[in-house]
Amino acid sequence: MKAIKVGRPQNLDHLKLADIEDPGQPGGGQIRVRLHASSLNYHDYAVAAGAIPVPDGRIPMSDGAGVVEAIGEGVTEFAVGDHVISGFFPLWLDGTDPHGNFSYVPGDGIDGYAREAVVTPYQWFTHAPKGWSHAEAATLPCAGLTAWRALVVEGGIKAGDSVLLLGTGGVAIIALQMAKAMGATVAITSSSDAKLERARSLGADFTVNYKSDPEWGRTVRNWTGKRGVDHVLEIGGPGTLAQSIVACRIGGHISMIGILTGVKGEVPTLALMAKQIKLQGIIVGSRQHQLDMVRGLDATGIRPVIDKTFPLAGLADAFRYEETQQHFGKICVEI
Repeated sequence: MKAIKVGRPQNLDHLKLADIEDPGQPGGGQIRVRLHASSLNYHDYAVAAGAIPVPDGRIPMSDGAGVVEAIGEGVTEFAVGDHVISGFFPLWLDGTDPHGNFSYVPGDGIDGYAREAVVTPYQWFTHAPKGWSHAEAATLPCAGLTAWRALVVEGGIKAGDSVLLLGTGGVAIIALQMAKAMGATVAITSSSDAKLERARSLGADFTVNYKSDPEWGRTVRNWTGKRGVDHVLEIGGPGTLAQSIVACRIGGHISMIGILTGVKGEVPTLALMAKQIKLQGIIVGSRQHQLDMVRGLDATGIRPVIDKTFPLAGLADAFRYEETQQHFGKICVEI
């Protein structure tokens, strides 16, 4: 069967389509999944571009969506024909993350889902939302679950809360949809007025162009009547954190979920302390979080925004498109 492998030197020019051995039939406690789609995340790009070193021949992509083709002895949670999605941390079933690193993340520590089929322990997958296409479902394991955990699990979002989202990528846009479905008001930033207009069409209540308004944190705070927002999904990192703190209310919650502006920088600790803000680092979530998210999505009826879809053989082109930052929502790959 076909798969994409990371080559040497480790960069987009050396992603190669290869023939690999079929994984065969599942054993006890396992399922075989015919994969039909994946979606691009910044972490996948970092692997493909060489920013995260991986062994030669690693199969990339942390997200996988497909159909159960066979089940092993003892598996009762799935049946042949079920539509399923992978988990980002396959060993983190519930509670606290058992290892705190990426050693078992598909596409990084182990082979990922840029291939036609896998055989894995059944716990590595969950059911997909009912009626979703495979490409839609593939947007959830990383970006969707990150947004869900930030807003629901850690943020405890409720109707009437206010949320600030940075940018219009995959996490921000699904977070916008989730927050609106839960009765929150949402502010969102971008450097593109066209993207902000699209965000408003999805329900964004307030938009601000951070390039034309470098004091966007104060602008968002003023929008709330100078109270500040309840939740911030902080995607930029050190280059945007100071403004996010300005925008956040006293006792508010900032989820640090991205490092697009770098991995190091100054933290305005006095402002953070004075506002008694809870600043929490978040990397995706557990299998139980994903099960809860799927139930929530089935109840709300929202569907993810897919900007563009590429074939598996065009994975490098998909990453090059991601580099342009033209996308709004998710970029997907069909397998």
